[in-house]
Amino acid sequence: MGDGMTGMHHHGGMVPLGPFTADSALAWSPDWPFLIGCLVALGLYGAGVVRLVRRGDRWPVGRSIAWAAGLGTVLLVTCTGLNDYGMVLFSAHMIQHMVLSMLSPILLLLGAPITLALRALRPARKGSGKGPRELLVALLHSRYVRVISHPAFTIPLFVASLYALYFTPLFDFLMGYRVGHIGMMVHFLAVGLLFFWPIMGVDPGPHRPGFVLRIIELFMGMPFHAFFGVAVMMATSSLVTTFDTPMAPPGTDLINDQKLAGGITWAFGEIPTAIVLIALTLQWAKSEERQARRRDRAADRDGDAELVAYNAYLASLDKRGARAADAG
Repeated sequence: MGDGMTGMHHHGGMVPLGPFTADSALAWSPDWPFLIGCLVALGLYGAGVVRLVRRGDRWPVGRSIAWAAGLGTVLLVTCTGLNDYGMVLFSAHMIQHMVLSMLSPILLLLGAPITLALRALRPARKGSGKGPRELLVALLHSRYVRVISHPAFTIPLFVASLYALYFTPLFDFLMGYRVGHIGMMVHFLAVGLLFFWPIMGVDPGPHRPGFVLRIIELFMGMPFHAFFGVAVMMATSSLVTTFDTPMAPPGTDLINDQKLAGGITWAFGEIPTAIVLIALTLQWAKSEERQARRRDRAADRDGDAELVAYNAYLASLDKRGARAADAG
């Protein structure tokens, strides 16, 4: 790297950073907690699928692909040069934030990990206490999960995570420590998972509103997201002190980079909205199909008793009306 390159504190040492380009952003630069976490998550999911297949059960390939893609997006923003630039450029950091909070969670949830765990984990033997499966079921039914997955909690948390982080000194404080930075990234992912979990409705959970309500929930969070992006784009002074000239790649205009960060936030909201709406539409169509099949089966079983009873009811109303007319 040539002269004029600046350094940054990364993984305990100073690493010179050149201009922010696609090549430098995608260069391999592992952040071990995230790399290990993603590999463990992939391994556990794979083990669950293998157990189902060995048992003679089927698991949709699309779900496995979605899970792998979700983990891939996490690695893409935490184990590449983008993570290094995210320490010195607002725009790079905002790409990380948007992917971890709004793209990775949707893909991971489409992988239906809770459903896989419930199907793959064996029930505990009688008299041997609670096993992992029983503990998972108990957790899903707990008051704690009911509260943290309720829209009254998830939507304000999703919105507050943006405003409280960047419009207060909290961001600069967290960025001052390696553990603070890792915690912030994990928080983005966790908040996204909590927000989209009830909306996606792929896995079981305490709150499963109808499809219309889920779409309303989705659109309740998104406008605040867009407003935040516009506010960052319109700001004329630096919102945070972490990103400063000595640390930035040479020739960086920090205010322009901040405006770019706001633009990224504003534009990114369209991506998850589109994916979620497509997923919900497909789920809705499948649900209607299942209900129609169920009704057909019931009709076959009872010889359309429901329809016969309804016709008899209409006939009785007709007779009653005729009697009333005669009496009149």
